[in-house]
Amino acid sequence: MTTAAGGALLVVGDVITDVVARHRGPLAPGTDTTAVIRTVPGGAGANVACWAAHQGAPEVRLLGRVGADAADRHSRELAARGVRPLLVVDPDVATGTVICLVDSDAAAERTFLTDSGASLRLGPADWSDDLLDGVARLHLSGYLLFSASSRALVAKALASARARGVPVSLDPASAGFLAELGVGRFLDLVIGVDVLLPSRDEACLLTGLPDAAEAAAELSRHVALVVAKQGADGALVARKGSLRARVPAAPANPRDTTGAGDAFTGAFLAALLAGATPEEAARTGCAAGAVAVERVGGRPPEGE
Repeated sequence: MTTAAGGALLVVGDVITDVVARHRGPLAPGTDTTAVIRTVPGGAGANVACWAAHQGAPEVRLLGRVGADAADRHSRELAARGVRPLLVVDPDVATGTVICLVDSDAAAERTFLTDSGASLRLGPADWSDDLLDGVARLHLSGYLLFSASSRALVAKALASARARGVPVSLDPASAGFLAELGVGRFLDLVIGVDVLLPSRDEACLLTGLPDAAEAAAELSRHVALVVAKQGADGALVARKGSLRARVPAAPANPRDTTGAGDAFTGAFLAALLAGATPEEAARTGCAAGAVAVERVGGRPPEGE
């Protein structure tokens, strides 16, 4: 699947403040564990938008919901990375916060403590068909499926995109939240999506298959194009029930894997917008993921 080059990318998703704590060795319950702690902008949707702009997408827009506590800061940070922020300010709930615990001794693997805050209060009233004016691709963060309000927005956005012939991609976002939502319910909610970008764990969970390649192929019976992110093992591209390509990872020395999948997705979508094939775009995504894991936080370097 390819589309004509050009046009904007509209990302709809979460804008979050990340507190990244990099510690060595296991956490010590009941006492102190030494860590290096930073507060950085994050959110899967916002990260994807920033990486797409960093990769050279001609125009990237982001629709999200934040609290008044951090709206200006997040708007400035998005604009600094070439993203046009379309942020709805929630008068009642603070911006979401995620605490990212990163084990520096375990390939920089991370555990998230998530307070979604205002992000999952994005709802149908925040959507307008005019948001798709000039848009060549719509990308939805899977986190939107984990609340009734944002699920309703997803349904409305999907219907609008289908009516205009705009292709839609979605990243399932969280194996833990997917398990709570339910596989059957998820697959029903993504009817109409053209591209699914799961992680290995998410692909296996959604199919019940332990082998990632088989899981990607099976998922592509439900969504025409599946690009499964495999971390250090690269990516898998599957279409219409069969595996089409295995794309190797780019070499990297991981410091923090937070946002690596978002980097892949943003770069992948930017490459598709530029006219790349899915296989070519997956290679671009793997290269961006390698850059991401060598940085702390989920955003690309500013001004590079």
